[in-house]
Amino acid sequence: MRQLWLLSILAALGVVAAGCKTDQPARHASQINSRVSERTPATSLNPSVSSANSSANEAPKDDRPLIVCFGDSLTAGYGADPGESYPDHLQADLDARGYAYRVVNEGISGNTTKDAVDRLDLILRLKPALVVVEFGGNDGLRGLPIEQSRANLDLILKRLTASGTTVALAGITLPPNYGPDYIHQFNETYVLLARKYHVAMLPFLLQGVVGIPGMMQADHTHATEAGNKIVAENVLNLITPLLKH
Repeated sequence: MRQLWLLSILAALGVVAAGCKTDQPARHASQINSRVSERTPATSLNPSVSSANSSANEAPKDDRPLIVCFGDSLTAGYGADPGESYPDHLQADLDARGYAYRVVNEGISGNTTKDAVDRLDLILRLKPALVVVEFGGNDGLRGLPIEQSRANLDLILKRLTASGTTVALAGITLPPNYGPDYIHQFNETYVLLARKYHVAMLPFLLQGVVGIPGMMQADHTHATEAGNKIVAENVLNLITPLLKH
């Protein structure tokens, strides 16, 4: 049963990734910004936009340390209403528990580990205190060489940890038709890199969400509002030991 639902979910994710690959970064930039609710203040990576918004709104500076959720559609909150991605719920959870952090959603649907490498400079400019890295699913569904995906993730973790930020790694897995050898190497990537860089790891981001009624959207790929709340709890449990109260 577990294999059947995991197969349908990840197969659907592959369709989304393939259809969005060429234009997703541009198309989803505005979508991601619109998803940032009152729970999660928007952060622009464009200095001119940031300056213009600051002048217009004259908002007080938010000096809370940043938690950047860095990933693909599962992080972006694809298909969910604005303010209902897992980073939005993570912000609410942190606020409720008295943690003074600001969560920034840097998820883009269709991103591979290579796309993540290309975006690293933008993430580092934010000077985050903690980054939750969630990539690899699109690589696996496309059957990309394990060595390539592993090298990209290795570089991501190397640069983030070298910058002084704390890193947490969230994984995904693949359906059985990809073969036991490929799946084993794919899953082992997260384990090996978490061990190499001494970072906290969540083996499966959608734990407690997949296969539960009401937790997944009709596409059987992305979490609903209720599902994203569970994902946020998964991530909160992962990062709580890394936070300063």
